[in-house]
Amino acid sequence: MLKSFDEELGFFIEHQEELVSQYRGKILVLVGPKVVGVHNTVLDAYLEAQKEYELGTFMIQPCEPGPDAYTVTITSHVATF
Repeated sequence: MLKSFDEELGFFIEHQEELVSQYRGKILVLVGPKVVGVHNTVLDAYLEAQKEYELGTFMIQPCEPGPDAYTVTITSHVATF
């Protein structure tokens, strides 16, 4: 069953400063309020996490400072004539 990632995202935001000081530039795997994996690439993080955790039950998070680390901006370039 898929779950919401509110807990993982909240944990990352709340602890971002200390996580960045320890893991800056790495890719974290989060399950609940816990770092369960630290990897060099998103692919490595995914491949290792899915061995132990069911898809949809873990979050992969780049460990960088600032809100850009957890914010996505989507734009649409739709033209009307």
